[in-house]
Amino acid sequence: MSVDFSLFGGAESLSEGKTTRAPRRTYCANEKDTDAYAYPAPPQDPKDFLWLMTEEPHRSRRMEIMRAHPEVTKLMGHEPLTKWVVLGVVSLQIAMAISLRHTPVLSPLFVFCAYAIGGTANHNLFLAIHEITHNLAFPGIAPNKLLAIFANLPIGIPYSAAFKQYHIEHHKFMGQDGIDTDLPTRLELLLLNNVLGKVFFATFQILFYALRPTFVRAQTLTKWHALNFLVEVIFDYGLVSMFGARPLIYMIMSSFFAGSLHPCAGHFIAEHYLWDGMEQETFSYYGPLNVLAYNVGYHNEHHDFPSVPWTRLPALRALAPEFYDNIPSHPSWPMVIVNFIRDNEVGMFARAKRVGKGKLLAVRQPESEEREADQLAQKIEDAPVDDGCCSDKSE
Repeated sequence: MSVDFSLFGGAESLSEGKTTRAPRRTYCANEKDTDAYAYPAPPQDPKDFLWLMTEEPHRSRRMEIMRAHPEVTKLMGHEPLTKWVVLGVVSLQIAMAISLRHTPVLSPLFVFCAYAIGGTANHNLFLAIHEITHNLAFPGIAPNKLLAIFANLPIGIPYSAAFKQYHIEHHKFMGQDGIDTDLPTRLELLLLNNVLGKVFFATFQILFYALRPTFVRAQTLTKWHALNFLVEVIFDYGLVSMFGARPLIYMIMSSFFAGSLHPCAGHFIAEHYLWDGMEQETFSYYGPLNVLAYNVGYHNEHHDFPSVPWTRLPALRALAPEFYDNIPSHPSWPMVIVNFIRDNEVGMFARAKRVGKGKLLAVRQPESEEREADQLAQKIEDAPVDDGCCSDKSE
């Protein structure tokens, strides 16, 4: 008997004859089988993704929950607290950036603040923009988009306008190759499918999430892209003009750390990579880091009901325990990064893909592209039992 002391790894003991496979890394609240090595499927072929013919699981589960608990619609709506959290975190980051204007960039203090404070704050803002993308901060379309642009300020690089369409398509067409830009490309699979490649990916994953969509599914520009770019450039220029380059360097460094080897960044890998030989496409995390991340760890719940704001996702899980307590979840985001790197049975290949719908790959006009992104986020009040995203009516 050998022992694995990675407490949050999922399985603490290894018995003889079972060491050829990685231990269980996920946890199920209603686990009846205590065998930590009861894999439901053989190891996945590491040379290819898992190609599925089935539909994504969230729509069907959403409809089942709606039938079993029609009162779930009471959880849908807008969360007024979001704008105040955004205001506080943006103010914190601006204050931190200015306070470090005389501190050398490579000094331990500067790097520590950029990682521990700035990385956490900017990760919070990433997820604020994610929340606002679903139109859950205000009732109207324009106020949500403007708040997202404001939340984008300390990130240093304009991205909130582009993120909206990519993310709504991730919900609407989850797993569809060439449409869902959250999926790794075949080039990433070929180049990064080993320990060193996974270390590189985990370290620079913010760059993959920023650059991959432009190669897979480039967007045409809209007025919101232009406004996002203009506001960010003016803010960055004003910051540098008044306080020098170091505050802007602090913000960009914070954004890099937020999407690198940071405890909160484990959610990028935890959410949709396949674990433990299962064909489960979405994993939740219910631990304490959710308080810093708009409860994005409640990811099955979020995909089932994107029109439920972050403050009510725990209530959604409590409302329908028979649907959620039997779904394996991750006990730790930091250990997700560690296990992703060290386990042979998870890697760039461990994603479920479906053949994309070719008609969606056609070139579209900017106006129709923007309108489609708004319509894909279906209106809460008009369609509670829909494809799950909060929609925008045409402006």
